[in-house]
This record gives sequence, C-alpha cells and structure tokens, in this order.
Amino acid sequence: MTRSGADTLPGLAPWASDPARSRGRRHPEAEAPTRTAYQRDRDRVIHSTAFRRLVYKTQVFLNHEGDLFRTRLTHSLEVAQLGRSIARSLRLNEDLVEAIALAHDLGHTPFGHAGQDALDACLRDLSEQTLPETAVRWGFEHNLQSLRVVDELEERYPAFDGLNLCFETREGVLKHCSRSNATRLEQQEPGGVAWRFLHGGSPSLEAQLCNLADEIAYNAHDIDDGVRSGLISMEQLSEVELFEHYRRQALTSHPRLEGRRLLFEAIRLMLSDQVYDVIDTTRDRIAASGVQDVEAVRVSPTLVAFSDRMRERTQELKTFLLRNLYRHPQVMETTHRARRVVTDLFARYLEAPSEMPAAHGQRREQARAVADYIAGMTDRFAIREHERLLGAVLFP
Repeated sequence: MTRSGADTLPGLAPWASDPARSRGRRHPEAEAPTRTAYQRDRDRVIHSTAFRRLVYKTQVFLNHEGDLFRTRLTHSLEVAQLGRSIARSLRLNEDLVEAIALAHDLGHTPFGHAGQDALDACLRDLSEQTLPETAVRWGFEHNLQSLRVVDELEERYPAFDGLNLCFETREGVLKHCSRSNATRLEQQEPGGVAWRFLHGGSPSLEAQLCNLADEIAYNAHDIDDGVRSGLISMEQLSEVELFEHYRRQALTSHPRLEGRRLLFEAIRLMLSDQVYDVIDTTRDRIAASGVQDVEAVRVSPTLVAFSDRMRERTQELKTFLLRNLYRHPQVMETTHRARRVVTDLFARYLEAPSEMPAAHGQRREQARAVADYIAGMTDRFAIREHERLLGAVLFP
C-alpha cells in the first residue's frame, strides 16, 4: 500500500481521518498534485459506471412508478449532504464522508432489497447442490457487492481492476459483513477491511457517520415518498411520536400550513433535530471515551450515535414504515414480481451464459459472474432482459 504525501489538513480533529496518514491503496499510485487521496476517491466514484446506474435503481418505488420518487442515486446524494453537514460540525473529514456516502450503494441490485434477497437465495440454493464453485457459498450481500464493485468490477484503468480506492473509503463501504464472508476477505487481505468483523472494533468516525446518515436520510425520504404515493397518510403518521412532534411544531409556527408544505416542514424540522442530536451526542461520547487519534477510535465502541431518546423515537418510525409502507400490499406485489425477474434471469443466464456479454459469460466462476451481471443492472434493463429472454411482461 502507498501512503499519501499530502500535508495534514488544517481544522481536522485529532481523531478525524487525515489523508496524509491514510493506510493507502492496494496498488501504488503517485499522489495527485491538487487533490487529497479522499478527494480523488470521491471523484473516481462519481465518474464510475456503477454510480451512473444508480439513477435507475429502486429505493422503495420502481423508477417507472413516478418521476419524483427517490432512486439509489438521489438517496446517495442525500446521505452525502447530511454526512458532510455533520462532519463539518464534528471536524471530521468531509471528503472521506462524501466518498463513502456516494459509494455505499454501488453494489445494490435492481429492485432494491427484493433483488438482493432473490440473488442471495439463488446463490445459496446452488451451494446446496455442492457445485464445485466455492463462490456460490458466499451468498449475496449488497455491502460486500459494493466493495467488489470498487475493488474488482469497475474497468477504467490500465494497471488494475476496480477503482483502487483508499483503505478508509473501502472500510466505510463495507458497512456490514457476515462472518463467513469476513473470513474469506481476511484470508485475501490480512488485517484489511474485514478484520473488525472477526476481531471486534470500529471503523473510522467518518464511516460510522455515513452509517447513521444513511438511516436518517432513508427514514425522512421514505416518509415523503410514502405520502406522495398515497400508500401512507399524514393521519397515519400522527401515530408516530417523532413525526407528530414536528408536525405540531410546524403548525405552531405556521397555523394555516397544510398539505405538502406541512409535510415538508415537519420532515425538515425532524431532520434538523436528528442532525443536532447526532452532533451533540457524538461530541459527548468522544469526550467521555478519551480517544485522541484514529487508532484509538478503532478499538473503541461506536461513537457516532443518536441519544437514547432519539434512538427510541427513530426506531418507532422505522417500525411504522416497515409495517405500513415496505409491507404495504402494493409494494409487496411489486416485490414479488421483482424477485421473479431476478430469479428467472439467474436461471436463464446460468443455463445459457452466451446470453450475457462475453466478459461475463466467459468467466470461470459462472454463478458469481451471473450474480455480478444481474446486480449491475438497472430496474428497466432487468425488466427488458426478462421480457426478451422469458417472453413474460411482469411490469406493463
């Protein structure tokens, strides 16, 4: 690995990730004259093929269901905005936060979690057949797939596969990882990004922050999209203490407010308070922990967090959204069809690899190649491929 030669950035807290002290890249590269290592990572993610595909990948609602619903791309941008705002107040590295936020969903399948679950089931079903391919036993995890995208699957540079991002960016991308997959990664990269999943510890504060900013962002925008879709209402949301508190606060300041303006103002107030809660709580936890550098952060419990009260109220909101939006009959019907698209495509490509581009069809571990190909699809491309290969129109 190479180390960044850039000067230490002014204004960073001692426990922030400094590009001058990065653990470096897997393939040595000369430093850029005008950008830090984390700024280069951010730029590489933005220019990647996988990032552009996010504009047509499901968040909750399929892309064709409405022009104003969030996609994986707009979600990633909202996570980056929230993350940078919090990082600035905590004197963390904003560029690293942005790079992680923009890359964290690069491995997500078409159709959101429905596609992920379907691919995971396909690979695990194959593993039960004791096929010689060891790769099928990994199953499918979208965080691990995001790491595969930036480490292996992007094809942009002559000297290496992937984007060759810094250790700290890659560590943040791998937000979750099963023990079996962590063991495999640790064998390939001893002491690397999977080490903490086997031996305990925490990632950088910037990675911790992106994890929480992701949660804040999707809770807020799923309220907005859920109401816009008509699947949930503000009357239903009044049952949720967190939302109702800010709806009443909005009406106290603007008694005649109604409709979408009332919804937007309640969400804005909720987001602001959650951000301030994270900043205050994290400052207190850092002070209480006594950490003085990044290495101390890595052997400490999670430090970026909500207060206990905000965590309880946020969990109530998440439970409401699960019951009333994500498991709404209309969403579940779409989910069922999406899983069928992915499952059918997996079986068809495994049976006829020539239906895929040669770069995928000729790979040695065929099942993993099929999974990589499908995971990289947008919603609409997957639907078109299913219609082409199976002749069924599941999404008129």
